[in-house]
Amino acid sequence: MQSSSSSSGPTAIVFMNMGGPSTLGEVGDFLSRLFVRPKPPTTSPNNLPTGTDQEEQADADLIPLGPLQSYLGPLIARRRTPKIQKQYDAIGGGSPIRKWSQHQAESMCRILDRTSPNTAPHKPYVAFRYAKPLTEEVYAQLLEDGFGERGRAVAFTQYPQYSCSTTGSSLNELWKWRMRLEGKEPEGGGIRWSVIDRWPVHQGLVDAFAKNIEAELVKYPEEKRKDVVLLFSAHSLPMSVVNRGDTYPAEVAATVYAVMQRLSFRNPYRLCWQSQVGPSAWLGAQTQDTVLEYVKKGHKDLVLIPIAFTSDHIETLYEIDREVIHEAKAAGGDGVRRAESLNGSEVFIEALADVARSHLRSGEACSRQMGLRCQGCKSERCKEQKMFFQSQKVFATA
Repeated sequence: MQSSSSSSGPTAIVFMNMGGPSTLGEVGDFLSRLFVRPKPPTTSPNNLPTGTDQEEQADADLIPLGPLQSYLGPLIARRRTPKIQKQYDAIGGGSPIRKWSQHQAESMCRILDRTSPNTAPHKPYVAFRYAKPLTEEVYAQLLEDGFGERGRAVAFTQYPQYSCSTTGSSLNELWKWRMRLEGKEPEGGGIRWSVIDRWPVHQGLVDAFAKNIEAELVKYPEEKRKDVVLLFSAHSLPMSVVNRGDTYPAEVAATVYAVMQRLSFRNPYRLCWQSQVGPSAWLGAQTQDTVLEYVKKGHKDLVLIPIAFTSDHIETLYEIDREVIHEAKAAGGDGVRRAESLNGSEVFIEALADVARSHLRSGEACSRQMGLRCQGCKSERCKEQKMFFQSQKVFATA
């Protein structure tokens, strides 16, 4: 697949994220994938083995429900579908995450074509874990586009802070479809993968968050501005994942600290956690409780910052905007606002390009941190996935 010119391209840049239903009709399937993975066909499109039933019975990477997951998962998905459809209907009929992901990936690749000519052209792809375009669909497209003949592809997580339940889960899925669609030793050499697995304190990411916060703070009267409380909100994790040794809480905290450092610590701030699902214990304090408690304490000027999301979706447009802020205002918190999500921020898109360009120049298959498993990890799938990506042979570019 390599070009006959001086370029080592083309290079596929695959944005990985959880995804979301683009239409109301996709909500049911999205929730089913989120709570329970459907069983696969017995063979893949090229008749390779599809893996074991055990790994397909339930997807407990993000929402672990214990030994009853295969029973509880479908039940929860069915019961939640009408409610979640109403929520997506309230924000425009679907999640905008696919639109923003495609925009960010395409814009980033245009920058890379200009700033990293040795790896050009750069082709953008978006692969979602639980919604279309699914990982298996994108992998098949990569092969159709010719990358299976030792073409270069970068799996670029759109979760800046690493978690086994997000980036790790997406990489497990990518590795699974590598085995199914190409096999261990594919003819033609197969796709040459490398991974951008985390980037929590990249200066461009920090600047993008800081600029959006500053844009929100200027809406307050000058005499109140320094007293506005900044509440950084990130998607929570089950405590079972945290106690296993997941690095996500520490990396989110690192992002928050870097942003506050960029803002010269001018405002008081806290980190809180949102989107708890199911009966098990999750990392807190919860965002909704935090906002209401601060309003009760007299802190009525608050700015919520979605610090672990790179674009708008239901957690920002509905959970924060329509639930958290609505309840806060009803309780007297008229000064509660949300900073704009990164979405089409030019500063953020430049940051994406810088992260990718630095990775391509490094010659690294993945970060050193990715190879170290969580202290309590017992997953053979995780072990095999990490071994695979660490073993990939990539070369630095000038």
